[in-house]
Amino acid sequence: MRKLLVILSLFIFIPAMVANAGPREDILAEFAAQAKADDANFAGFDANRGKELYLATFNTGKPETPSCTSCHSTSATNAGETRAGKAIDPIAVSKTPDRFTDPKKVAKWFRRNCKSVIGRECTALEKGDFTTYMISQ
Repeated sequence: MRKLLVILSLFIFIPAMVANAGPREDILAEFAAQAKADDANFAGFDANRGKELYLATFNTGKPETPSCTSCHSTSATNAGETRAGKAIDPIAVSKTPDRFTDPKKVAKWFRRNCKSVIGRECTALEKGDFTTYMISQ
């Protein structure tokens, strides 16, 4: 009887947990699957690594954009500005709740910004860490 109750509860709770997943979680799940494919020892994303990436200065991308903070503020909760002077909404999810919810936009901006700042596309691990950090902000 106890086993039957456990099995029945799984049919109730698992769909409810899956139903609570949203587009941001789906995007992170894709990054995680790719990170695991890239490295069998992948153990999850880390907001601290994401913060380090956000604040790091690189010399491998475009000279005018050596860091994420070149356009986004040094605080993810503040607005930023493009090199052309156009305002950029804060990148932190707490300030711009629709951030990291559209898979096409996420792919587009990671592709553009990683090439501009780092000089290459970001890895799935970097994308997941960065996104995890922004979700925490």
